[in-house]
Amino acid sequence: MRQYMDEGLQINRGRDVVRTTGERVTDIMPWSLDLVPLPPCALLGGPPLSGLLWTVLLLFLWYCYRVGSDPPSHSGMLKSGSGRSSFSRSSSRSPVDPRHSVPKASAAITMETVEEEEGTESYLTPVLSHAPFPTEAAAESRKLYRALQDYAKRYSWAGMGRIHKGLRNQARINDRPSIQKPHLFYLPDVPSIPFFPRDAHRHDIEVLEASYPIILAEFQAVYQRGIDTKLGWSYQGPKGQTVFPLYNAGVCVASNCRACPCTYRTLLSLRTFISSNSLGSAGFWLLGPGANLGGAYGPTNTRLRCHLGLQTPAQCELVVGGEPQCWSEGHCLLVDDSFLHTISHNGGAEDGPRVIFSVDLWHPNVAAAERQALDYIFAPEQ
Repeated sequence: MRQYMDEGLQINRGRDVVRTTGERVTDIMPWSLDLVPLPPCALLGGPPLSGLLWTVLLLFLWYCYRVGSDPPSHSGMLKSGSGRSSFSRSSSRSPVDPRHSVPKASAAITMETVEEEEGTESYLTPVLSHAPFPTEAAAESRKLYRALQDYAKRYSWAGMGRIHKGLRNQARINDRPSIQKPHLFYLPDVPSIPFFPRDAHRHDIEVLEASYPIILAEFQAVYQRGIDTKLGWSYQGPKGQTVFPLYNAGVCVASNCRACPCTYRTLLSLRTFISSNSLGSAGFWLLGPGANLGGAYGPTNTRLRCHLGLQTPAQCELVVGGEPQCWSEGHCLLVDDSFLHTISHNGGAEDGPRVIFSVDLWHPNVAAAERQALDYIFAPEQ
């Protein structure tokens, strides 16, 4: 404290000399940063830092702040798997050839797409580029694309890259020879195999298998009343295959659900049941003895079909993507029916029909935002 008081007296004496003689303070008392009283630096555990070191430290912190807060600069080119795209604004001052008329760009950032290379597209590029829809696309694909645009206007384009890409490339998917070829909608970049393990939907599988006795009992009660379209049954495909639907293309069949109340409540307890769009169905499927269903593809790869075996004669077989499997009573199979699949019942009349309870579940690699958009795009027709 005494040291600080002595320094203050020296400063006051210097000021008095200036008032009387008009001379500069620096001529009488040289000024030094060491005279600035600074507290000791606890972090360094040493004597107080000089003012110069404090200044350098503050400048360094300011520099780090500026570097961290400045947004990354764009080089003007956005590279993606589908090609190269460049950002351009209406205020661009690049030279323009007066012989060619160039339309005035909008104030928003636009994308100028370059020729795309087939098979190397990034699923984010179509959404960013707002590229025109392919002219060779079918009318159904154009209808679905308009529904996607309407959804994006109401909600957001966020997370819609794969759906956008899938709709643009649907015509190309339908024309290619492949063991997996969904005819309505193919979602790209979704890992798929013909048969999925139980862990993909463990909760829903355990719920269905635990409800096997009551589901079987309700089916037998419905089956004993007879198979008739007036009683809620419908014929699917070739002769010998009939369905008692609880949900048909996303629409609840109220009369059939009332006939199977416990089975209906079990459906509602499933976490991934597709109940809000036309891609989802649930019901009892019967296949009579001697019936064979030829190779077919499902409508989409965004779902998995869960088959709970109710009555499964030994001569029944399911082949998906070239892999054969057999049903087992009281157990579930997870099937991706977008692969080429065949079903056969080679038993006799004494074996009775093959009966399964089929439920459509979401593919585990379809994100929540994509599920919401697909519910909107494939909304059931009432």
